[in-house]
Amino acid sequence: MFSKACEYAIRATIFIAARSVEGKRTSLKEISREVDSPVAFTAKTLQKLSKSGIILSTKGAHGGFNIDPTQMSAIKVSQIVMAIDGDMVYKRCSLGLDSCSEDHPCPFHARFKPVRQDLQNIVENTSLLDLTSGLVSGSTFLKV
Repeated sequence: MFSKACEYAIRATIFIAARSVEGKRTSLKEISREVDSPVAFTAKTLQKLSKSGIILSTKGAHGGFNIDPTQMSAIKVSQIVMAIDGDMVYKRCSLGLDSCSEDHPCPFHARFKPVRQDLQNIVENTSLLDLTSGLVSGSTFLKV
């Protein structure tokens, strides 16, 4: 449902958050390696997240990316989605038809509408802390 860029952004943000809980900043190359994304692509994604205020970027010898741990419960997954994909994930036709709408529905429209609504509810009510805690405890993973 999410674009590939959004998937990488969510994974990168969770990884940065987990490192931030440990009191560490992480480099672009480390993030890229951990989320299995090309460095240049990861850089563009992190730039969008930084401009949106989701992650912090520090330049210099001891620089890198981090997130204020006290803010993790306030950061919702929906903020990451909006920074990367906008709200199209909640509006886009499941069959990719530009003309699909309430007035002119595609054959799949009525069946997919509740799925989009459920997705929106999930990302609006899931915090970065919710996702990070599993990674920190070892009960969830970002890559196999």
